[in-house]
Amino acid sequence: MNETIKSKKDIFSIALIGNPNVGKSSIFNQLTGLNQKIGNYPGLTVDKASGFLKDSHRKYELVDLPGTYSLYPKSEDELIAYKMLSGKQTAIDAVIVVLDACNLERSLLLGTQVMDFGLPVAFVLNMKDLAEKQGLIIKTHELYKSLGVPLALTDARKVEGLEAVKTLMKAERFAVTPPFIEVSEVVSEEILIQIKAKFHLDSDYQAFQMLVFFDQDKGISSEDKVWLQSLCDASGLDSSVAQLEEANLRVSKIQKLLERSIVKQKEKTNSFSRKLDRFLLHPVFGYVFFLAILLMIFQAVFAWAEVPMDWIDEGFALASAWISAALPEGVFTDFLAEGLVPGIGGIVIFIPQIALLFGFLAFLEDTGYLSRVVFLMDRFMKPLGLHGKSVVPLISGLACAIPAVMASRTISNNKERLITILVAPWMSCSARLPIYIIIIGIVIPDEVVFGINAQAFALLGMYLLGTIATLAGAFVLNLLFKQKQASFLLAEMPIYRWPRWKAVGLTMFSKSKVFVFEAGKVILMISIVLWVLSSYGPSSRMEALDSEEEYLLASAESVEEQQEIAELYASKKLEASYMGIMGKAIEPAIKPLGYDWKIGIALITSFAAREVFVSTMATIYSIGGDVENELTIREKLASETRPDSGEKVFNLATGLSLMVFYAFAMQCMSTLAVVKRETKSWKWPVIQTVAMTAIAYLAALITYQTLV
Repeated sequence: MNETIKSKKDIFSIALIGNPNVGKSSIFNQLTGLNQKIGNYPGLTVDKASGFLKDSHRKYELVDLPGTYSLYPKSEDELIAYKMLSGKQTAIDAVIVVLDACNLERSLLLGTQVMDFGLPVAFVLNMKDLAEKQGLIIKTHELYKSLGVPLALTDARKVEGLEAVKTLMKAERFAVTPPFIEVSEVVSEEILIQIKAKFHLDSDYQAFQMLVFFDQDKGISSEDKVWLQSLCDASGLDSSVAQLEEANLRVSKIQKLLERSIVKQKEKTNSFSRKLDRFLLHPVFGYVFFLAILLMIFQAVFAWAEVPMDWIDEGFALASAWISAALPEGVFTDFLAEGLVPGIGGIVIFIPQIALLFGFLAFLEDTGYLSRVVFLMDRFMKPLGLHGKSVVPLISGLACAIPAVMASRTISNNKERLITILVAPWMSCSARLPIYIIIIGIVIPDEVVFGINAQAFALLGMYLLGTIATLAGAFVLNLLFKQKQASFLLAEMPIYRWPRWKAVGLTMFSKSKVFVFEAGKVILMISIVLWVLSSYGPSSRMEALDSEEEYLLASAESVEEQQEIAELYASKKLEASYMGIMGKAIEPAIKPLGYDWKIGIALITSFAAREVFVSTMATIYSIGGDVENELTIREKLASETRPDSGEKVFNLATGLSLMVFYAFAMQCMSTLAVVKRETKSWKWPVIQTVAMTAIAYLAALITYQTLV
């Protein structure tokens, strides 16, 4: 065997692989710090995290593969690992396998598979402190002698042993070992030789994997699949039976190895985790406690993010005002002050919510509680086509759909993750709240019913409507989506531990960074387009309005009168703009919902963000003063009448129709940008927008026509 693998490349690429919850990501973060980047695997919808280390000779890239229990390419996580290690994705020079020192039998199933791929490999035995508390004495020399793989013993939480890992990497001390098992005991050597020759493979195990799983590999051509199937038919090979025999052979040899390498003493740990699980996993109290935790998180995200979000909002508003005052009047100044700066502000303002939400999730994950939540909720979510892990994104959607969609990354099953992403925007986010409050204040009487204000009942009803729509939508999508990938829950139950604040901080930083630099590009582009459409129109109409405004301003006798004229013509210019023309164009389509062209403009502009509805309506109806003053807006909207009939525009039918529309419609370009990023395609956000808008239109139509 060769224990020192040297390469002449400028960048030495090392894959980091291990079971879920084995501490792999902690080791990755400790080794790379903030020197990380997030991309995606070619052709796949899963993030690829990579970090870098340097020494005087070369640069080392550490690629953090998704947590997986094996290299059987059945799930997406396993498929990524399989393709990376087989050279079908980015070329890898060596592999570090992170093993759970408390459960070496399960970890070595994956570790020995990597060995059999014929790659240069090293093992890191993590969680040595927990192994000691469980009374496990690991004879590392015996393991090394039996496996022939360099070993490092670590406790990533306490940053113990990581210098040895760095030394191992920089010395490129990786071993290419003989096969751990001989797959020729399962499949004839003749067949393996044929496969290796045809596909230019180096190891018997790679040939075995291709033979057993070729029908699940989209990278294999139809002709090659027919050829491989002919080998199976000729030899009478059953792939399922062959995989089971190989797994049993591997596990049997691992067990014999561990009998020589591990000494079990009396367990030193107390039963604290078991006692706590009796309560947290209780069929009744477990759900109660979880709901209480969610309530606290939601309240904290909503309350704590409010202050920094206000600061960001005010800061960008001041920046826009300063630009308008400091730069000469003109198109470029208007573009900066009204388009670019607010567009950037629309990206940055979401950072507090995203950082806080993922900070809380990282906190719960590091304590070990999040694994219990997944286990607890899986039984309830499964019939609806969701995963136990879907509950966290859906609940976080009450604050904002953007972090909710991003939080769905924890769901490994493609179908359930996609369903979660598609239905999460139906949870009533905080952006809908200003719309609900204003309209409810107009159309719902301020009366007490059963000791509770009727307006509070109406608001509760809107939140219940969103929740019911989310669950019903998931159920329907589960029936529509056909997928061969089996759905099962394999949840690790780590012991409860105090979280590491550095790891929580790194998570908050990395998630915020991904949002700003990835989704932010699309959000900024859309914001600029909306500004252009709202600021410009046919030149003849806009020039005529400018002339009228200048004449009236010149004859105005007071500052107040000038302000009223400016607000009036701002509304007229909006009507004459391309956006106003679009509002007039869609008026025949939205009239059956009870809306006029002015509401139509608000519908269009609020595609940027639902909360834009309020400021748009304020501008359209020439409301002066603070547009955030809900009473002023409410009073003005309540007094508006239709020119043809004299009826109030915002009556009960129109108001409820409008709230129902916003409950169902995808009125948030920021969410669409994030959905595009998470699915790596425009296909799903386009389908999502069309479907949700159609459902919103139909629901609003039924509501209005029923009440009118």
